[in-house]
Amino acid sequence: MANDMAVFKSALPAYLKNIGLDETTKSLLGGGLGGKRISIKGGVFRMIANGEEVAVNEDRAMNVIVVNAAPHVSRTYYEGAYKEGATTAPVCWSADSKAPAAGCEKPQASKCDDCSQNIKGSGEGEAKACRYSRKLAVVLDGDVEGDVYSLTLPATSLFGKAEGDKLPFDAYVKYLASHNLPVTALVTEMRFDTKAPVPKLYFKPVRPLNEDEWETCRAKATTPDATMAIAVNFVSTGDSSVPFETPKLENKPAAKPAPKAKPKVEEEEEAVPEPVKVEKKAKPNVEEDKDLADLINEWAD
Repeated sequence: MANDMAVFKSALPAYLKNIGLDETTKSLLGGGLGGKRISIKGGVFRMIANGEEVAVNEDRAMNVIVVNAAPHVSRTYYEGAYKEGATTAPVCWSADSKAPAAGCEKPQASKCDDCSQNIKGSGEGEAKACRYSRKLAVVLDGDVEGDVYSLTLPATSLFGKAEGDKLPFDAYVKYLASHNLPVTALVTEMRFDTKAPVPKLYFKPVRPLNEDEWETCRAKATTPDATMAIAVNFVSTGDSSVPFETPKLENKPAAKPAPKAKPKVEEEEEAVPEPVKVEKKAKPNVEEDKDLADLINEWAD
């Protein structure tokens, strides 16, 4: 078979060599091709390829460049209690936090705002059973020509207040924007909060990209791999349910609100309160963020 494949590949016309897989082929492969992603399960950075863990980085921090991001915060709802090693997908999810996606197995409501799973206390404690997250497409610092990885940030890493130079992702992006810097133009450090009971990341800027890195990362942002990395559709794999481009399914009638039940405890999230509303004109605390401000100003000089 190996020799046959080698002969077959050498016989391909030039225009078909090295073209990669298109979206049709990826959707037909289903869970067999889960792409590449970074997991934060167990408080360590895990490199996942096609559903298999291929490397573990036990450092407390990792440097990446964000090349693209899902345009909206998404939501996922898992039915029943979590079981270690389970391969089930969420029964309901939303790519825009407004309404369930067309492919949901059991839509919980016609609108997310009206959903019984979107109420405090529907999950563990005062948490909501339906969880927030956001997907990023990132490349590794020092390997911008390399693979694009999908990174899913749970609510604990997205929302909340800054603690000195420790910024949740939303606060980090707003901080950079206050200095007129896009998040895609910098190397970003993501570091685990060692005081948190579950995996939680903080973010801070490391350095600006040089011109070659900037041009490469801009090109990476529009590749099929980056598009797949931020897609919010689900198939089941052996590692966990991960977003993937799948064919749209026929709409199903909305199911009656499910009774309150303990949600599936996802590997990368904890029960969290509602996202903290940040006023549009709020600015970072000057004293707390002195080091970051000095760094930004140094780049500007």
